[in-house]
Amino acid sequence: MANLKEIRNRITSVSSTMQITSAMKMVSAAKLKKAQDAITAMRPYAEKLTELLQNLSATLDGDIGGEFTTQREVKKVLVVAITSNRGLCGAFNTNIIKEAKNRAAFYAGKQVDIFAIGKKGNDVLSKTNTVVDNQSAVYDNLTFDNVALIADTLTEKFVSGEYDMIELIYNQFKNAATQIVQTEQFLPLAPLKTDLNVSASDYIFEPSKEEIVLTLIPKSLKTQLYKGIRDSFASEHGARMTAMHKATDNATELRNQLKLTYNKARQAAITNEILEIVGGAEALKG
Repeated sequence: MANLKEIRNRITSVSSTMQITSAMKMVSAAKLKKAQDAITAMRPYAEKLTELLQNLSATLDGDIGGEFTTQREVKKVLVVAITSNRGLCGAFNTNIIKEAKNRAAFYAGKQVDIFAIGKKGNDVLSKTNTVVDNQSAVYDNLTFDNVALIADTLTEKFVSGEYDMIELIYNQFKNAATQIVQTEQFLPLAPLKTDLNVSASDYIFEPSKEEIVLTLIPKSLKTQLYKGIRDSFASEHGARMTAMHKATDNATELRNQLKLTYNKARQAAITNEILEIVGGAEALKG
């Protein structure tokens, strides 16, 4: 059994760790509320934009997407892995990194590059895959305009023919304890479909339908990327809050066990001292 000083030092160390994890949990909880409100408010807009684009495209004939819907033989693939800049958030980053490697294996025999958004994904994937860019600085000021610049870069890589397909991988926020890994095709745009049983909405168009659709497509791509990063941002804080909550509970349990061990060791030491005193007194009497 460890001596009393060693146990006291361990209790102090665990208590300090518990205070840190508890503080991190509260910080993440505060940030989660803001991030959750942002993604919750954005989803209806993104869904309505998609619905409007589908309603418009349903009334048009031919290839209306132009360069954004061009289907080419897939030889070069760009995987956009959206992770975080910081750790201590459970399996949040690990799941994205694992899925990115799975996608690279799925396209075996083709050129698969990684476009990292987040320092953690870049640090790990750069050791095993080709990372062509890292946009981790976007989290320093997460706004639509900054994300739109990244979306423009990705769009240019597809339109120029540098890549034949671009995919997004991110954690979709469900709640603080649950994040769902999503893999979405960013470009080329999948054929837009509408429910045949639902008639298209009656709109008055100015300018023409074609011009509106071609304007909406770049906007839709930027919104899709922004939504993915926002989802990931909220998921990160949810995952970190959950991880720190579990870490705090584990530290509390360990501290209680150490205190029990300390009390038992202290009681045993006191008992031994009493026995020694009694033994010494009996020896003197003898």
